This record gives sequence, C-alpha cells and structure tokens, in this order.
Amino acid sequence: MLVNGARLVGDPSGALWWPEHRALILADLHLEKGSGIAARGAGLLPPYDTRATLCAIEALFRRYRPAMLISLGDSFHDRGATARLGHEDSHRLRRLTAATDWIWIEGNHDPEPPAGVGGRALGEIALGPLVFRHQATGGPAGEVSGHLHPKAAVRVRGRRLTRRCFVTNGARLVLPAFGAYTGGLCVLDPAFKPLFRHGFHAWMLGEEQLYPVPSSRLEPI
Repeated sequence: MLVNGARLVGDPSGALWWPEHRALILADLHLEKGSGIAARGAGLLPPYDTRATLCAIEALFRRYRPAMLISLGDSFHDRGATARLGHEDSHRLRRLTAATDWIWIEGNHDPEPPAGVGGRALGEIALGPLVFRHQATGGPAGEVSGHLHPKAAVRVRGRRLTRRCFVTNGARLVLPAFGAYTGGLCVLDPAFKPLFRHGFHAWMLGEEQLYPVPSSRLEPI
C-alpha cells in the first residue's frame, strides 16, 4: 500500500513493514490487559495475552529482522502493567527491545515511558514522508496511527466476513490492534469519518495475505 509516497507492506498478523527503513510497526499491544481486568475485579481472562503477543512479535522478528520497531502507543494496558509482567515475559520483552531500535510511542493507556523494559519513549516520530503517532489528528498527510482498532465486514458470495484491517486513503493509515486481547471498532463508525471523509480502502487481514476492499462495499458490524 502507498501512503503519502511511502511504499508499505501490511502483514496478515496486523503488523506493518516499511522495507526502505527496515522498520516494523505495531499498534495497540495492550500488554497485561488480562491481569489488569482481573485486578479491577471486572472479570477473569486467561493470563496469557502478553505471552501470545510476544510470541507473535518474535515470529515477526524471525521473518523481517527489523532495524527498527515502532510501537504506536497503548503498548501496555495501564500504568501498572509493567509491574505485573511475569519474569519470563519480562525477560522476553527485554530481549526483543535489545535486538533493535525499539521506540515506544506514548498512548492514552500508557502516557508515561515504560520503566525497565528497554527501548526509548517518544510522543511521536517523523521519518521521511510519514509521522507515527498513537492517535490520528486528521492534519497533514502522512499520519500513521493506531488507537481506533479498525475492523471491517464485507459480504462475499453470500457469506459475511469480518476481519481486523488496515484503513487508508493514500494520505494516512490506521493500523489494526495487534494485541491478543484487543477488540475492534467498525470502520464505518463515525470515529473514522474525520480522517477519511471521501472514502478509503480497508485492507482486511486474511490467513496468508491482505484483501483491499473499498469502503463502498463494506457493511456495518
């Protein structure tokens, strides 16, 4: 996909690859979401979301061997998430952050830099024609963001398919949430309208590839 002149490659996992800079971009990991929900007494989820997410990232490292990784905010589910990391998961995360130039973009769930896990924290970062931030502003072209957890539905041969997706109009791009316990927001929701006033393509995630679908073909979820 082409975004403000930059050629980017969407991975079926929900990650984004920028070959020119050997940069891997992920959005909304929400590490330790399960333990956070349990700590608030709001329900009990199996405490394996962080491990599953880190396993998925390790697989991406083996595939792409990135020189840089940009995590687009809400990497941790809340400010206490790093303290709840298990010993093994903490060790795996530090090993990953030490293996590349790892950049934590500040999100609304994790506005403070994570402590003791490696990497460096920034509010946003500009690289070439792109600006990476957690939440899109709808400003100049080149924004790459997360936050909205996009999801789309389309009818194919009488069967309705719902998938996480990338959303782009060629000027800006919103990534799907990467974390194991993250939900999704329909791309036809009014929250997307200020960013894509004149239509867009939803690049829906398949098992082995992405499928671009114009917004005119999408159905509400």
